[in-house]
Amino acid sequence: MKICLICVEIFAWGKFGGFGKQTRTIGRELARRGQEVVAVVPRRQGQRPEEMLDGIRVLGFSPRAPWSAKDLLRDVDADIYHSCEPSLATWLAWRARPQRKHMVTVLDPRDFRDWGTELLYPSYSRPQVVANWIYENNPLVRRCVRRVDAVFSMARFLAPKIRTMYGLASDPPFLPTPVEVPATVRKAETPTVCYAARLDRRKRPELFFELAARFPDVRFVVMGKSRDAGYEATLRRRSEGLSNLEWMGFVDLFGSGEHSRVLGESWVMVNCAAREGLPNAFLEAAAHRCAILSHVDPDGFASRFGYHAGEDDFDKGLAWLLEGGRWRALGEAGHAHVLETFELGRAVDAHEAAYRALLGR
Repeated sequence: MKICLICVEIFAWGKFGGFGKQTRTIGRELARRGQEVVAVVPRRQGQRPEEMLDGIRVLGFSPRAPWSAKDLLRDVDADIYHSCEPSLATWLAWRARPQRKHMVTVLDPRDFRDWGTELLYPSYSRPQVVANWIYENNPLVRRCVRRVDAVFSMARFLAPKIRTMYGLASDPPFLPTPVEVPATVRKAETPTVCYAARLDRRKRPELFFELAARFPDVRFVVMGKSRDAGYEATLRRRSEGLSNLEWMGFVDLFGSGEHSRVLGESWVMVNCAAREGLPNAFLEAAAHRCAILSHVDPDGFASRFGYHAGEDDFDKGLAWLLEGGRWRALGEAGHAHVLETFELGRAVDAHEAAYRALLGR
């Protein structure tokens, strides 16, 4: 099979989000299995028009001229065009090669209320949020999602929302996110809590630092950086003096083992975001036997495998998880669930089965 992955990013060249992480993981594993994989993404600073990344041929188009992607998508002439989250490029691919099979996986469907949250907590700026909305959620995109050959949800709780947003006839089926599950982990001797996400306003990292201040005997580790250097500098100034807080900065999930090491040591992973789909960080933390402490509860990950801090009661949740070692059994339960549902080989098998089903129609 020749598969063209379409996304707003790939985890490289200064762009390190969850969509790009998933796209690169899927592409890498398909290439390892002998499939021909091409990715078409907006070109970032330092990225050449054509690159090779983990066996993936990456073609980049100018973000200022997104319509130029149409010629790239036509020239790829793939058997399957798979959009890892819909965008204008999904529609351009459908128009460029209408006779080929087109598939969409939806990771984080955002309705008007969600875009309002993005405006309230912009990663970089409000004009950037508006530009993202135009590129990712315009009427052409919504129309195209209704007409492609297959639509999948990457989280079960999102399926009704996806059906409503895009006017589908039924809830889209579930397709799991591929996650590497380590055979063993070595937990720290002392209570260790981690943050594994971008330092964006929507993630509300300041609540993590406030939690660290209230638990001076617990080790807190921050993995991530912000797109807004000024905002990150403010966070660092406000957290000065917290001797129990360690800053890791950006950790390359593909080029370093540090991310896995910190998750392996951690007892609890904290997510303070105001809004989420089903983040990679939840799956990766559970894969490493961490309990989940989170304001949001996608697919019941926090309530089943940790503590759901729906009222931002993170201090109460952390104390409860640490009391009597509750975190350990909950982390083991999360690990078992991820191993059964999202494990790398199993999830990529599911993707290949979806491709074969499309081609066999």
